[in-house]
Amino acid sequence: MAGWAAGPPVSDDGSRSRTASSAGEWVEFDELGPLTIDEMPLLRRHDDDADDHDLADDDPSTALRMSAELPLLPNHPSTSDKSLAAAGSRGSGFSFRQRRLPHDADAIATQSSVFDNPDTAKHYQPRSDWENIHRFDPSARWSWSEEDSIVRKIDYKIMLFTCIMFMVLELDRANLTQAVTDNFLDDLGLDTNDYNWGNTIFKFSFLCAELPSQLISKYLGPDRWVPLQMTLWSIVACSQFWLSGRGTFLFTRALLGTLQGGFIADMILYLSYFYKHGELSIRLGFFWTAGSLSDILASILGAGLLRLRGVAGLAGWRWLFLIEGLLTLIVGLIAFPMMPPGPCETAGWFRGPNGWFTPREETIMVNRIIREDPSKSGMHNREPITLSLLWQSLTDFDLWPLYVLGLNFETPLTTPSQYLTLILRSLGFSTLTTNLLVVPSQLGHILTMLLFAYLAEVVGQLWLFGLLAQFWLLPMLAIIYTYDLNAMNPWHAWLILTVLLACPNVHAIQVGWNSRNSNSVRARTVSAALYNMAVQTSGIIASQIYREDDRPRYRRGNRTLIALCVLNIGLYFTTKVYYTWRNRQKEKTWSVMTDGQKARYLEANKEKGNKRLDFRFAS
Repeated sequence: MAGWAAGPPVSDDGSRSRTASSAGEWVEFDELGPLTIDEMPLLRRHDDDADDHDLADDDPSTALRMSAELPLLPNHPSTSDKSLAAAGSRGSGFSFRQRRLPHDADAIATQSSVFDNPDTAKHYQPRSDWENIHRFDPSARWSWSEEDSIVRKIDYKIMLFTCIMFMVLELDRANLTQAVTDNFLDDLGLDTNDYNWGNTIFKFSFLCAELPSQLISKYLGPDRWVPLQMTLWSIVACSQFWLSGRGTFLFTRALLGTLQGGFIADMILYLSYFYKHGELSIRLGFFWTAGSLSDILASILGAGLLRLRGVAGLAGWRWLFLIEGLLTLIVGLIAFPMMPPGPCETAGWFRGPNGWFTPREETIMVNRIIREDPSKSGMHNREPITLSLLWQSLTDFDLWPLYVLGLNFETPLTTPSQYLTLILRSLGFSTLTTNLLVVPSQLGHILTMLLFAYLAEVVGQLWLFGLLAQFWLLPMLAIIYTYDLNAMNPWHAWLILTVLLACPNVHAIQVGWNSRNSNSVRARTVSAALYNMAVQTSGIIASQIYREDDRPRYRRGNRTLIALCVLNIGLYFTTKVYYTWRNRQKEKTWSVMTDGQKARYLEANKEKGNKRLDFRFAS
């Protein structure tokens, strides 16, 4: 039967253990006893029967951190060591794991960490210039009620506005699909191939701007760079009101892509300052849900704004671009004072002289993050990436399987999504009806995406849910390839397309997966951009699959999508095999090292990120 013990691993003979004091020294305390929140240094499970409570029997990717004397780094421990930091496995807010452990609001929430042992703590100390160093306190302890309250506060103060910013990004980059329902192509003398080129140029520009934008953001800070980005692209979005032909159309597409590129990667890095890995994954699900909600809003706004056709003798799509661009400009200007640089830097004229969080809340925020992942203190939040560090990140081949997935997984879904409104118009639906008929597929997409993001964390098999999404797409693509949608009842065709496009997008899962497997701020900064560049490349490919000479059934295009879907199924299996193999390689070497050898290794390899032998890849 499992019980609870205080502090780092307690010996079987009940000998005393040590923990860090607020002064950075190591003090002793007695084992067990009726400890309060102030007296109790740390809760961890002391298992008499480890097999009954092991959280990672099948796949260790869901376990958070070892509380052994030389613990492994996230994302998961060695399969040969069953001493897990159960005190920290519950998480806060939306947090997931394989089995829920009993808890109450007043129980200690502090998870076991490398900082609880003097022999390992010295290898993970934050840098002296880290922006949160004044709140770093290995002896800090807090309850679940405190942590849950803080996470809710972060959700309200940080996550909500982040979602609003993403919604206006999506509004400006997706409203072209509404514009084409209002004779946009005919008004400008364009055809389907021109429309494809517009999408391709936008995505290529977006792709090229990803890494430079991320590097600028790391140097200036997302709180400065992101509002500037939004303000600049909103001006370009408004300028589409004056489009006059093919040249201006393609030019504004290129400008929008250049200015919007990097926004998503910037926000992922920014959110990682506030959330733990499991929390970040589900919140990225909400982040992309905000994008889908924006698509729904765009459909509803489009249905209304396009009815302005004829006002001042102008097309409705011109008013659509202008009004939605002005909405983005307003949000971009608000973002300047609204975004704090980090957890301990929320004071300001707009946010108040005392900031959003009390000193104790800041202490809890900083230490709960750093206890889970010490690598997050490896760089200052306004520190640039050097060329040497950039090259290390670019050549981190252990992350390339995720880049390859990013290059392919969305393509079978993106192509029919881009053409949904054009296909519905060709089926005979009016402009208003077409825009409203897009909403059900977007609602279904939101629900399935959140469900998959939740289940991926619960099951602890990230690759599996990417695989399942491809199995959703494959039969639906086979149907639209086999049957002529134009020859069937339009409502039946709409239903088929709606089920196809309600497929869960695992982008949020894979972004979180990429962040976990980076294991350093330097690698996370670059890998977020590289992964998103792969996704944007996928969008470029998707924009060229349905061609003018393949209309109206797009049989050649649908064959290509089916082939890509089959390829993706193989890629997910390959990725799982690769990370399992890499973890076994590391475990084979790590498990035969003595404690002394491990300590010397940790001292000599502080900056190796995911190449460290004590790190295990999530899969």
